[in-house]
Amino acid sequence: MARARPRITVVGLGPSGDELVPNAVVGALTADPALSYLRTTRHPSAHRFTGVQSFDGLYDSAATFEEVYTGIVEALVSAAQAAAPRPVVYAVPGSPVVAEQTVELLRADDRVDVTVVPALSFLDLAWDRLGIDPLAAGVRLLDAAEFPDAAAGARGPFLVGQCWTRDLLSGIKLGAADTERALPRPVILHHLGLEDEVVVAVDWWELDRAVTPDHLTSVFVPALVPSLPADAAAAGYEVARLAELMDTLRTQCPWDRAQTHATLMPHLVEECYEVLDALVALTDAGSTGSQSDAFDHLEEELGDLFFQIVFHARLAAEEGAFDLGDVARGIHDKLVHRHPHVFGEVEADTPDVVVTNWEAIKKREKGRHSVTEGIPTNLPALMLSNKLARKARSVGVEPRSVEAAAAADAVRSLADRATTAELHPDDPLAHDAVDVGAAVGEILFVVADLAQRLGVDAEQALRARALTLRDHLVAAEGVPDREQDSR
Repeated sequence: MARARPRITVVGLGPSGDELVPNAVVGALTADPALSYLRTTRHPSAHRFTGVQSFDGLYDSAATFEEVYTGIVEALVSAAQAAAPRPVVYAVPGSPVVAEQTVELLRADDRVDVTVVPALSFLDLAWDRLGIDPLAAGVRLLDAAEFPDAAAGARGPFLVGQCWTRDLLSGIKLGAADTERALPRPVILHHLGLEDEVVVAVDWWELDRAVTPDHLTSVFVPALVPSLPADAAAAGYEVARLAELMDTLRTQCPWDRAQTHATLMPHLVEECYEVLDALVALTDAGSTGSQSDAFDHLEEELGDLFFQIVFHARLAAEEGAFDLGDVARGIHDKLVHRHPHVFGEVEADTPDVVVTNWEAIKKREKGRHSVTEGIPTNLPALMLSNKLARKARSVGVEPRSVEAAAAADAVRSLADRATTAELHPDDPLAHDAVDVGAAVGEILFVVADLAQRLGVDAEQALRARALTLRDHLVAAEGVPDREQDSR
């Protein structure tokens, strides 16, 4: 006759006092105390089970929790083998199916048959005290020792269990601080279901000081960042898909694999100009009332430009420098910092005040001595002039240039010289010492400066004039009328 399989019945003592211990559990543990075991007597209801053995000695003698858990499993298996066919009863705090490593090990052990009897856990009391539906709120359950790593970059909310020492509470506090995000107040849940129950929201600095923690202490950490609206969440999902696609292309496409920051530079410039063309087309379409196609075009071109950003971020991530998340976080935090009139107490009622504040903050951030630092000198000349004139006015400096009337005289003199190769003796450019190139530069700067003061983009204005000439040339050549598109 085959020997009966060793059996272990695992039961739960519930989350707190005697009233939450099921009658069936009481009966199982008291039916034969010699075959019953408590994981620990450090539980509010353990006192009623006199004569039942515990594994407290292992907790006191073992060097690690892994040794404790392994020792408990081996002791239970040996007891079950000796008691077969009668089952051994093993009682754990709370529920056997929540945060019980020994139960997981027993279930995986093929030397014994394990029956688990579910029970209330501290989670049930926590949801009640917090007044939340964990499924609807998307709460993630963590062990206190795991929190610093698990919470990094995660949104939350979290319910953190096993907060039985001040060091573990300090680890939660420091782990949250490392996120560098806005931190809502955590809630301490201590001795739930007992007479000295504590449920209190505290400031982060007092998290490890508010109570004397033990094995009945947990912490609820609300979402570390506000919940995103549906459209923002959808955008985040699509950006994640694009980043994942970039990973695939980088590993499987020969062309994408061969690219570097340098080889991508021409594509970045080209995509920028294509976006500008799409914006001009959208502006033109606005005057006719038919913008649908123009928006589609702009959407496509912005996607092409965004892919260049994703590509460069991926290359940087491969070098261990930064990734796409760092790029997004960096610009987010910079914009918050540079808008104290939105996120702080600074007052700014006009766009001009906003620009002045922006420049001052930027100088402090970068440690710069001049607002001109950081301006790319290889910008197109009209754009450079426009930007420098705007920077000058933002700090109260009026750009030095000849008056418009003088510039007009200079234009006439240069026009005469260009057509006759001669200048009137009284013209300012009559003398050899006069640098014609400098005079042309002065005139162009005056035009760019006037455009800036009038709110006109000189670069775009000149481009529009050039395209007018293009259309005139096409008409003069007798080319059939059609949309001119250089793409």
